[in-house]
Formats: sequence, structure tokens, C-alpha cells
Amino acid sequence: MEPKIIPAGLAARLEALFPGAVITEVVPLKADSGTGEAQKGLGYGRPLRVRLRLADGTARALVFHLEGADDHGHDRRADRAGNVLLAWDSFPTLPHHARALDVGGITASGALLPLREVGELYLLTEWAEGQVYADDLRRIGATGVLEPLDLARLDALVDVMQELHAAPGTHPAAYVRAWRDLVGSGEGIAGIVDSSGEATRERLGAIEQQCLTWRQRLKHGTARLRRIHGDFHPFNLVFAEGEANPTLLDTSRGSQGDPADDVTCLAINFLFFGLEHREQWKPGLGRLWSRFWERSLAGGDGVLDVAAPFLAWRVLVLCNPTWYPHLKEVDRDRLLRLAERALAAPRFDPAWGAQVMS
Repeated sequence: MEPKIIPAGLAARLEALFPGAVITEVVPLKADSGTGEAQKGLGYGRPLRVRLRLADGTARALVFHLEGADDHGHDRRADRAGNVLLAWDSFPTLPHHARALDVGGITASGALLPLREVGELYLLTEWAEGQVYADDLRRIGATGVLEPLDLARLDALVDVMQELHAAPGTHPAAYVRAWRDLVGSGEGIAGIVDSSGEATRERLGAIEQQCLTWRQRLKHGTARLRRIHGDFHPFNLVFAEGEANPTLLDTSRGSQGDPADDVTCLAINFLFFGLEHREQWKPGLGRLWSRFWERSLAGGDGVLDVAAPFLAWRVLVLCNPTWYPHLKEVDRDRLLRLAERALAAPRFDPAWGAQVMS
């Protein structure tokens, strides 16, 4: 037995599972014990083989699996937790597969916390008093009237974004992953295209292909990696009555990526909420659109050079009947044409927004 490599809490958990058992050996398992060109160099995890002598004298061998962090989609703790739970759910479904005996987490004290009886996981958060920013945009879109508080809130949102984006990301591969998630994940472009139905499949497929081309060109620009919100849209921004400072809800995508993600996520809504009352757009949401871009680009950080695929993603969400079933076909076409125009150009031009609303 090699007690120095036994994780704290493992012995206690094994005693609970196998009362009276004695640990006789613990051995770290390598990705591949062979040699030569076919030798495997990487394995997803850090497993230990544990041999036991049970209370009745029989021998039993187990494997204690720990997920390791890497840049292959396991850099977030949530990824690693998801893989562990997926293994627990999947192992019993395959014939001839090694059995999964237990699943859980490691507490701060080193104890093992079993999750065998757990179904879905949950998250408990505080409640943010106030109204979502979407209510402001809906009102302004219908009336075309801006109050001083509306301008103050717009400025505060830009200030919050710039505060977020002032912090660097953790490691360059997070930027590459952000682009991969943008194009290929279920919540990203591929997933939204797949759920959009037959009517626009060919058109949306062409947009998806263009976004892939943008990804290949830009994904290694890792110097742009910043802390971001990842879903900076009007339903995730809350203002208390009469106040200008927002509360943010539901950060996502690991909270790292390109600032253009947040910028385009909010910007497109100054168009979207104006489509139903286009005659009111110029004095209302049109002013916010212009002010937003003017303030967001004041630092000259190259957002317009990379904005197109992020804008296209948000357009695809807004045009998806599952998300917004009441959007008129003519307005869906207006938004899609903006995305197509942006993807076909080397640089996004905010002036195109006014043309969408003309």
C-alpha cells in the first residue's frame, strides 16, 4: 500500500461502501504503459487502481477516477463535473461495461461527498429587485421617447461592460474554446441552426459555414481574451426603480472570451426591440444604438473587426421560432440580411443598423 497517494477521504468512503475492507494497494495508472509510435501520451483523468481485501477475505480491485483539467474541453470545473455525472449515467447502459459503483465530489476538508442518490443538480441565487432592461427597450421602441434615466442606464451598461473587459482571461486556450463554443456548441451557432426548422435551413447553413471561416481566421488571436459576461442581453440586466446601476444575471460560457461577444449581444437588441415600431426608432432606440457604439468603441479595441460572427449568433437566436415565435417574417429577413452583410464584409459598420430600420 502507498498511503501518501490515497486521497483524503477515500479510505473512509471505501469503509462505508465495503465495511471491514482493508486497502492493500494503491497504484497510479498511466495513460499507456506501452512504448513505440502507438504509445498514448494523454489520458483524460488521473485514475488510481485500489486493491482491497474484503471482510470475508476475498480480493477486489477498483479504480478511483479524478478528472484532470486540460484544454480539451475540461478546463472548467463544470466540464469535469459533467463528465463524471455522464459516466455515472452512461456506464450502466452498455453491456459488458465495467460497473460504476459510486459518484460524488470532494469537499474542502478532503472528505468524499456521495451523489449516488442525486438526480438533477440545482443552483440557489439571490433575487435581484427591479425590472429587466427589456422593459425599457420595449417602452422606448413603442414611444420613441428617451428620458434622462434611459441615457444614464445606457452609459452605466457600457461602463459595466468596460469594467468587466478590463480584466484579462486566465489562459490563452480559453479564447480558442470561446470560438469553438460560439460555433459548435448546442447553445451556439450550430445548435441554434439545427433547431430553426426546414424553412430557412439552407440560408442558415450558409451563415453557419461563414462563421466557421471566421473562426478559423480569428481563433488564435488570444491577446483579445478578456473576462466577459457571455450573455449580456436585456433579460439578464436588471434595474431597480429609478436607479441607473444594473444588476447582472446569469453569466455564462465560462465568463471568458472576446469583448465583442457582450457588445454585439446588447447592441442587436436596440434593433430588435425597434422592429415593431420602426417609425419610432430614430428618435428613441436609434439614439441609444448610436450612443452605445460611440461609447463602446471609444477605446478602439478592435471590436468591429471581429464582431460579425458574434452578431450573427445573436441574430440566429432572435430569428429562431423557438425563442421568438411572434417575430414577423419580414423582420426576420431584415435581421438575417444584416448578419449576412456583416459576415461578407471585413469589418462591421454600425451605420448598417439605420439601414435595417429604413
